[in-house]
Amino acid sequence: MKQASLIIDVPFFDVDAMHVVWHGHYIKYIEMARSELLRTFNYDYPDMEANGHIWPIVDLRLKYVASATYGQHIRVTATLVEWEHRLKMNYEIRCVESNELLTKATSVQVAVCKETREMLFESPGIVFEKLGVEHS
Repeated sequence: MKQASLIIDVPFFDVDAMHVVWHGHYIKYIEMARSELLRTFNYDYPDMEANGHIWPIVDLRLKYVASATYGQHIRVTATLVEWEHRLKMNYEIRCVESNELLTKATSVQVAVCKETREMLFESPGIVFEKLGVEHS
């Protein structure tokens, strides 16, 4: 499985009056980790588009376990768990210092032909090629 992590120092502009990260910013954090993961196998968003595909998010689920706070160092980890018919990624956001789990998430993206806007029911061959796995 492909995996990538990044560390974020929670900025002041991401928190509310209680110095807790506003819930919507977690989506931004997992998007940053997703892009980091896609770059590990050279299939980031510009590469997708250059190969004639766009990959919209069709499902996104978050489970807030504990709050991230201003100045906290958090590790956001993205793991690719499915790629044959869609790109499914699992995420964890943890406190760097304590390793406490703060948030879990899952996202699902499907391939869409950029030209026709038709959804593909199988990931394009380039995904298998980039991942170095056989395509049946």
